[in-house]
Amino acid sequence: MAVPLRNRVTPLGEIVAVPERGLVYGNRGCLHDRTGRIVRRQATRRWIACRLSFRGWYRTAMPQPGKYTGLFFLDDATAFAAGHRPCALCRRADYVRVLSLTGARGADELDAQLGGERDGARAAVAPASLPDGAFVLADGEPHLVLAGFLQRWRPGGYGPPRRPPASAELITPPTLVRVLRAGWKPLVPFLHASAVSGEGMSLRQTT
Repeated sequence: MAVPLRNRVTPLGEIVAVPERGLVYGNRGCLHDRTGRIVRRQATRRWIACRLSFRGWYRTAMPQPGKYTGLFFLDDATAFAAGHRPCALCRRADYVRVLSLTGARGADELDAQLGGERDGARAAVAPASLPDGAFVLADGEPHLVLAGFLQRWRPGGYGPPRRPPASAELITPPTLVRVLRAGWKPLVPFLHASAVSGEGMSLRQTT
């Protein structure tokens, strides 16, 4: 059995090796050495999230010498939680809307703001006050906020919903929480199908 590449990003921004690939692509510059091994957390302030395909370009998972390291996210909510913003090329409309909603005057200002929030201390928040798509840390694990409930993030999808605690640590950068609060309908999958199906839907319909 082939060993999974270390190129999947968790909501906490960690880069892990798991078989599941995800629905959103992105990068932080070249993170690997000549052997393809990840040796750094970032190589640029440009933490972006892209479409899996664009203009026929092949989004390779294999590290290429001197090229950026391709990363994968379960969905756009996960990419937001990790502090990645929409690509200004393949997701131009999403990028422009983020600039408009945040008041940033360009990529440099937006990326500097997000970088500071990624590196800063996490705030304690009431999950019930957050918009759908935000992430919090509860019981040491990242959870998606959706329809008033929390769903634990896993590499292959979300777990069943649970009632939120009164307080938890906010994972999604506050700047991107503002974007979510305005109603976010991106050009890439916002949520993995597991977040709105099966046991989760059943519980929400009966409470």
